[in-house]
Amino acid sequence: MAGIERVSRFPSCDLGEAMGFAEFAGQKYLNLETFKKNGQGVKTPVWFAADPAAGLDSGDARLYVYTIGVSGKVKRIRNNASARVAPCNMRGDVQGEWVPARVEILSGKEANHGMQLLNRKYLPWKQVLDFFAMFRKRERTVFVIRPV
Repeated sequence: MAGIERVSRFPSCDLGEAMGFAEFAGQKYLNLETFKKNGQGVKTPVWFAADPAAGLDSGDARLYVYTIGVSGKVKRIRNNASARVAPCNMRGDVQGEWVPARVEILSGKEANHGMQLLNRKYLPWKQVLDFFAMFRKRERTVFVIRPV
């Protein structure tokens, strides 16, 4: 349509691209960018596990992430569910395109499901970290990332 310009809060993301997280297939890390109240983005490399019930290339794709304690990213997500994600290496160096996303903090069965997927994907490393985390008695927060 001539004369209509698409405007995005995420200038590096093409709104015309297919929805989903297809480029995360086979990746170990994703870079999660959450936003402060002033709009400044904070990028964090994290482990993630995809839900096999929905294809990564679909708009129903779900990526599960967890963090220990009440981290800055949890506080930012509570204030603003908008985020961006990109595949990255363990240092956070982006290895693909940024994708706009929505993040939701989970509890109950869905949080347990996400933890099970993460446990399977990162066996045995996540179990070792969980063992040491027991002694610190810090709460775990699980969240799901969905494409927009």
